[in-house]
Amino acid sequence: MRCFEREYVGLEQLMRKWMLTIAVFVAGMTTLGVELTASRLLGNVFGTSNLVWANIIGLILVYLTAGYFIGGRWADRSPHALTFYRLLSWAAFTAGLVPIVARPVLSAAVGSVERLDAAVMAGSFIAVLVLFSVPVTLLGCVSPFAIRLAIVDTEQAGKVSGRIYAISTLGSIVGTFLPVLVLIPSIGTARTFLVLSLALMAVGLTGLGLVNRRSLLIHLWMPVVLVVLSWLTIASPIKTSAGQIYETESAYNYIQVIEQNGVRYLLLNEGQGIHSVYSPGQLATYGTWDYFLAAPFFNQPTVDPSSVQRVGLVGLAAGTVAKQYTQVFGPIPIDGWEIDPEVIAVGREFFDMNEENLEAIAADGRWGLEHSPHRYSVLAIDAYRPPYIPWHLTTREFFESVHNHLLPDGVVVINVGRTPGDRRLIEALVGTMATVFPSIHVVDVPSAFNSIVYATVQPSTNDNLVANLHALQEQQGVHPFLIDVLQRAAENLQPTPESDVVFTDDRAPVENLVNSIVIRYVLGSGLGLGPVIEE
Repeated sequence: MRCFEREYVGLEQLMRKWMLTIAVFVAGMTTLGVELTASRLLGNVFGTSNLVWANIIGLILVYLTAGYFIGGRWADRSPHALTFYRLLSWAAFTAGLVPIVARPVLSAAVGSVERLDAAVMAGSFIAVLVLFSVPVTLLGCVSPFAIRLAIVDTEQAGKVSGRIYAISTLGSIVGTFLPVLVLIPSIGTARTFLVLSLALMAVGLTGLGLVNRRSLLIHLWMPVVLVVLSWLTIASPIKTSAGQIYETESAYNYIQVIEQNGVRYLLLNEGQGIHSVYSPGQLATYGTWDYFLAAPFFNQPTVDPSSVQRVGLVGLAAGTVAKQYTQVFGPIPIDGWEIDPEVIAVGREFFDMNEENLEAIAADGRWGLEHSPHRYSVLAIDAYRPPYIPWHLTTREFFESVHNHLLPDGVVVINVGRTPGDRRLIEALVGTMATVFPSIHVVDVPSAFNSIVYATVQPSTNDNLVANLHALQEQQGVHPFLIDVLQRAAENLQPTPESDVVFTDDRAPVENLVNSIVIRYVLGSGLGLGPVIEE
């Protein structure tokens, strides 16, 4: 009998040891999972700018720092497994509550972002970040508490500490990839919080069952309450924008399709940028997309529309520009790079992006272009994540690659953001492109915070556009929409600025420049005005 009792005690001790190891691993996974999922929770409303990321990462680290400090002192005062697993259960429960409590705050923030109401935006953003203070601080307590419980021989303290941190870090590695690559695209942001929370709670409650069954029974209400509250709140749409007909979350974006007066719009993340427009039977958008058609006509006149051989689109979105080029120039080959395959799927389903001459390629635009075997008459770059252009699409090295993939009469055209009184981003792009291309032209898009910048392989002038317009007006069979676009482009031509700014792969402070432009605009007279940057 005594032998049996010794074996039982030994087995129980082994189970408790392994339970501690599992707890540390799952807590590490949950900590990183919560951090990355927090970026999506906030990104759906506030965007994915580096300012948003900096605030999330910074405050998460503050909460973890507090947790490390509190956890160490707490473990010394109550070095018991019962306390540890209670802590774990409460960390899991409060983490699961975050998207539930945050939903009404974020719903209120959606309208403020659409109106550019800075005060409400900032208040909502801070309020949601504060919600993470309790669960992340509790998660920070886990590692020092686990070390205190695991150490039975002070001579082994270093070994034990190293093992605990290694296990926690392995969990963090899983928590880095699992939400982004698997959970969020499959089940959404809110349910990802729930899955992570329930996984950690299962560990906490199992641990309680091993050390004190009465305490386990006391805490069994936690998963029940969490599941019920989640069922009542998560089933509703993330946003309830007027005219919304579809929403989904991918590994890269929160995607919305809005339909108003028969016109469909593709919105991503916070919805400040319109990325594609589709209206059956209507080719003109009177937005940025139209002006990409003018690119070939900055070359020496007379440019024949039939001379356009192949087009490449970096930032395909749902195919507005591809559709316009196909309608105006015929079924010429078009390669479109779009990093998010779910956006391509949405384009095909809701925006009739089914042109046989279009090859939609799910890849980063720069990588895709550099690996393309083709040369192009036009390369269009329209890859905003409003208000930012990805920095690697703004450098001299990138434009050298663009130049190498253009035909002798090729043209590159890029959509660039601005505010009414601040054209520094345009100037920086012009300065960079001028190191590669001999001639650059700028057209402002009316009633928008956008300009279209064109650069030609051959020397060219603004007068070429006007001369080509006049020549096309005399020709038969030219698509009337092309004439209309060239007229609007000619009317909105701007002087090409001079700039000595050159972005390189080594140094391209695009985010800092855009942040400065946005902050100046928000703090100035532009607060709350209407037009947004379109893609």
